[in-house]
Amino acid sequence: MLVSYEWLKEYVHIDDYTPEEVAEKLTRSGVEVDIIHELNQGVTGVVVGHVLSCDPHPDADKLNVCQVDIGEQEPVQIVCGAKNVGKGQYVAVAKVGARLPNDFKIKKAKLRGQVSQGMICSLQELGIEGKLVSKAYSSGIFVFPTDLKPGDDALTHLNLHDTVLELDLTPNRADCLSMIGVAYEVAAILKREPKLPEPHVHSIGEQASDYVSVQVETKEDAPYYGATIVKNLTIKESPLWMQTRLMAAGIRPVNNVVDVTNFVLIEYGQPLHAFDYDRLGSKEILVRRAQDGEKMVTLDDQERSLSSDHLVITNGEDPVALAGVMGGADSEVHDETTTILLEAAYFDRTLVRKAAKDTGLRSDASTRFEKGVDPSRLKKAGERAAALIAELADGEVLQGPVEFDEISEEPMKIDLNLERVNKKLGTDLSFEVVSGILQNLDFSYTKTAEGFRVEVPTRRQDITLDVDLIEEVARLHGYDEIPTTLPEAATTPGGLTDIQVLKRRSRRYLESAGINEAITYSLTTVEKEKAIRSESISRDVKLALPMSEERSTLRTTLLPHLLEALSHNKNRNLHDVALFELSSVFHTDEVTVTKQPEEKLNLAAAFMGTWQEHPWQQEKKSVDFFVVKGIVEGLLEELNITSEVLFEQAEINGMHPGRGARILVRGEEIGFLAQLHPGVAKDVSLKETYVFEMNLENLTNERKQDVRYEPIPRYPAIDRDIALVVGENVASGKVEEAIREAGGPLLKGVKLFDVYQGEHLESGQKSLAFALRYLDPERTLTDEDVSDVHHRVIEQLEAKLGATLRS
Repeated sequence: MLVSYEWLKEYVHIDDYTPEEVAEKLTRSGVEVDIIHELNQGVTGVVVGHVLSCDPHPDADKLNVCQVDIGEQEPVQIVCGAKNVGKGQYVAVAKVGARLPNDFKIKKAKLRGQVSQGMICSLQELGIEGKLVSKAYSSGIFVFPTDLKPGDDALTHLNLHDTVLELDLTPNRADCLSMIGVAYEVAAILKREPKLPEPHVHSIGEQASDYVSVQVETKEDAPYYGATIVKNLTIKESPLWMQTRLMAAGIRPVNNVVDVTNFVLIEYGQPLHAFDYDRLGSKEILVRRAQDGEKMVTLDDQERSLSSDHLVITNGEDPVALAGVMGGADSEVHDETTTILLEAAYFDRTLVRKAAKDTGLRSDASTRFEKGVDPSRLKKAGERAAALIAELADGEVLQGPVEFDEISEEPMKIDLNLERVNKKLGTDLSFEVVSGILQNLDFSYTKTAEGFRVEVPTRRQDITLDVDLIEEVARLHGYDEIPTTLPEAATTPGGLTDIQVLKRRSRRYLESAGINEAITYSLTTVEKEKAIRSESISRDVKLALPMSEERSTLRTTLLPHLLEALSHNKNRNLHDVALFELSSVFHTDEVTVTKQPEEKLNLAAAFMGTWQEHPWQQEKKSVDFFVVKGIVEGLLEELNITSEVLFEQAEINGMHPGRGARILVRGEEIGFLAQLHPGVAKDVSLKETYVFEMNLENLTNERKQDVRYEPIPRYPAIDRDIALVVGENVASGKVEEAIREAGGPLLKGVKLFDVYQGEHLESGQKSLAFALRYLDPERTLTDEDVSDVHHRVIEQLEAKLGATLRS
């Protein structure tokens, strides 16, 4: 619902509030204002101009040279290319120095040798959407329909200083689908009286019943149908004030009769329809169910096939309108119409919804019928429209209307217990406070022993129970005024499980490292996994009723779909991609699965292309094994895994035979990292690709729960380097593990800084150089203290690994 602030001011006094303040109060009371639209999109310097003369451009066939009075001492010359420009018109002129939407500045120019001191504007050039501009001005400049004073602010006449509030209404608040309904709401919030229009219809002596009769077959389908006859009218353009009101509400002006029905639709929330009386084909209106297979042509010139679930308006024989949805093309009001039949009716909301859904014709009218219109406003809406048509189309209203009236306008009566109100809201509101809220809502009531006997007006069809009234009291009193209380029952504070902590920390770390998360299907095929499936997995988990062959098996690894995602990116010229997925895999040890498979939480990632690039320094580093290893090490550190972590070289199925390692934590394998085998990579159209996959659940028991901080050492450390010669098959991790074990509590740091093979070393050997740091936080170490530990380290390495000091 679009609510014009200037239009709303006609129904409730809000001059002392800005549109933003009104929006804030509406939102606080439960009617959310989604967007505030300023109709003026930065336009300045646009005035009313009077075209004094309009002559063809001497050197251009499609241009005209106009002399325009803009309220200054001398007229200005403007070159205009619009086909509809002409002498005597009152137009919108952007003067030199004016600004139009998108910060377009008007400057003095020369067009084909003729000076142009401004611009005659179309509505679109002033920021009005093309779909809201009437067909007469959909191309060309806009011409004011009445004489105005040159030099006046054109934006004021075009209502472009207005602000529109876009309401995001919940389905129950159908009462706010009208300006009057919103006025009631704002008046209740601001504790003011709404000012409602009072229609006055001046009828001539003739009776409408002499022109038409109204019958309804089933009163449940249409408990009210009123037909008003207006004759001797003239179809023409609506006055500017009505056109601007409709455009602010998002409706395109058509002509004075159609515009009035749309105006009353927005004002009252009551859909109306005008038929060309002379084209109805009879003097009878019959409202009935359509026959199965019956056809009619609607206003959009589409033939519709109807059913007995649809309600139609007929001329006694043929359908002339689909009730509550759209009129028929045969009885449409056109330029030559002189007599109309104005319909104001109440249709069953279920039938309207069914018809709108079946035909795909959802409209402003059908929306309001579906949500419920106010039965007490039906006749007033018809009178308001008849009065406006008589005024704007010079028509004569016949005495009537001709009605079928079986509708109930009785208000809903609900007992409201004051004690129950306070108990539900946790408040201590007095009788006077609650009665004041009911008065602000314009709800009549009588006092009872327990509280109130409330009469809910028919415009508020969402209120049927006492809890609905309690909600009204809460929102009008102010949700922020309700005191905050804590539950009296004993509560247990919530927290994250170990798995949830691991998942959150893993995501945070990997995303901070520049790796994007992927979400892939849990279903796959055996063929996709075959090349890289772990040798320890020998059973498939097949679905009994798969959706397709491509989704027939539960996955046992996350990698195949990640590799597909890399291939998808590579085929679209995205070569530097890093993806991870944190999700479940499924394992079973049964040949024929008879129970739920074991679900495990795995973390996998795949990398290709450039990892880091510094063009200014001409540095470029592609992803490699050690980049991925560093990411895994950082992840384990982030997860607070304090147990011994070891990367052990291994040959892994589907991976490069020389570039793979198992990840061990305290001797237990938790996953692997490796380069994808070139053959496997080629099968999925990839080049050099690196991956890792780990089982997060296996890390739960290894994670140190408490973080303990150590003070900065007050005593100096002693550093010693050691170069060892070992067999080339001895892993550096094994050597580091032996050093740490032998070093005891004084050894605080071990770091490999050099690996050498070649000259001066025997074949089959290599040299590993480590930097060792010794430290005692309680005292200063002596050379003797460090030497004793250092010798013990060397002895242990010689005994366990056959290592010798490099000479």
